[in-house]
Amino acid sequence: MKRRGFIRTGSLLLLGAQQLARGASIVAVRVWPAADYSRVTIESDTALKVQHQFITSPPRLAVDIEGLDLDPALRELVAKVKAGDPNIAGIRVGQFAPGVVRLVLDLKQPMAPQVFTLAPVAAYRHRLVFDLYPTQAADPLEALIQERVLDTRLAVAAQQAASAALPTPSPVAPDPLGELMALQTRRAASAASAPQATLRIASSPAATASAPAGASSPLAAASAAQTPVETGRTERLIIIALDPGHGGEDPGATGPGGTREKDVVLAIAHRLRERINATTIKGNPMRAYLTRDADFFVPLQVRVQKARRVQADLFVSLHADAFFTPEARGASVFALSQGAASSSAARWMADKENKADAIGGLNVQVKDIQVQHALFDMSTTAQIKDSVKLGGAMLGEIGKVGKLHKARVEQAGFAVLKAPDIPSVLVETAFISNPDEEIKLRSEAYQEELADALMRGIVRYFSRNPPLARSRTT
Repeated sequence: MKRRGFIRTGSLLLLGAQQLARGASIVAVRVWPAADYSRVTIESDTALKVQHQFITSPPRLAVDIEGLDLDPALRELVAKVKAGDPNIAGIRVGQFAPGVVRLVLDLKQPMAPQVFTLAPVAAYRHRLVFDLYPTQAADPLEALIQERVLDTRLAVAAQQAASAALPTPSPVAPDPLGELMALQTRRAASAASAPQATLRIASSPAATASAPAGASSPLAAASAAQTPVETGRTERLIIIALDPGHGGEDPGATGPGGTREKDVVLAIAHRLRERINATTIKGNPMRAYLTRDADFFVPLQVRVQKARRVQADLFVSLHADAFFTPEARGASVFALSQGAASSSAARWMADKENKADAIGGLNVQVKDIQVQHALFDMSTTAQIKDSVKLGGAMLGEIGKVGKLHKARVEQAGFAVLKAPDIPSVLVETAFISNPDEEIKLRSEAYQEELADALMRGIVRYFSRNPPLARSRTT
């Protein structure tokens, strides 16, 4: 018996030595470009050991991966970087030394890179992740204001062009890019010289703006028109944070026909954004802000932080439900619960959605646990009460275009709904695990109907609950 034990132990040691000599095998490589940050993922059958160095001029990240030989899968990284990637200019890969592969990520701007590993979870094996964050991130609230200012100017120019007989256009071709740069320069100069003003912009600017004689294009007229901020008159900009669930490394649920939740909810969010941006409530314009506007991963806590950073009036998280059996169907709306879940199904759903960070790939080394707990503990009874009102308004409209899974707003401890000062709901648009509803979710017609219903629900909520004044100044 002892001899057999020694033989078995020797076999195991030999197997381990063979695996070590062979090195790790690459399962897949992926690149996720986004304005917020770009991610590169290398998935392997065993954990990878790395050393990395960031060089500032020109900006690039050099990474040495030990116990690895260059193979075709790694070479695919070079072709996976697209020209439109806002952060990565290109990737170079080569065999730096025996058993050591070197990656060099050439970057388009200064970065604050994060390099970390993820243990196997769900369908993924070991992952080596490079998250590349711009050191100077844009202010999303300022971007919304600038977007509104430009839209206002263009609307003024369009009204003037329609109401006045314009002279014969100048033979000189207009320069839209130059005009836009002049517009931005004028806006920056105005903001620098003006005193602080609360985050409000004026309505009906057409009454106070006039086009310059001989304007060569609508954009030129818009550049010369005074904006509401410049005239000093104010209106309430209503901001709706739309949160397409999952994204990037986290596909969410997958339907029997292969439809991915992350793709469906992003499409619906884009449709809803169009409606929000075209809507005015009692003279107050609306603007939609997406926590992700492309296919990339956003941690649950960051989604909440993004909504709070733009001082959103509402937070709407979009998902597509899934269950073990294909029979389940219908839409649901959830709000936060400070105590027990309103049903076992709601608790199960919250537990499932709260696992998104583990699947998407959160860098726990930089996760601020104290901030997370403080944020989660700040959720108030008033926020939950308003969230239930919003959910009820939405359910009433969604029920007009499709079947409801639950006729009332359910409540549970969803991490993504824990903004203490923003009414927040999570909408399960349908069951992607149901073959019939999967087809509906892929349908542009149903996506349009659903976006219309959600828009009506938002308007209905505001008709009874006017937005409060903001405290932030710009």
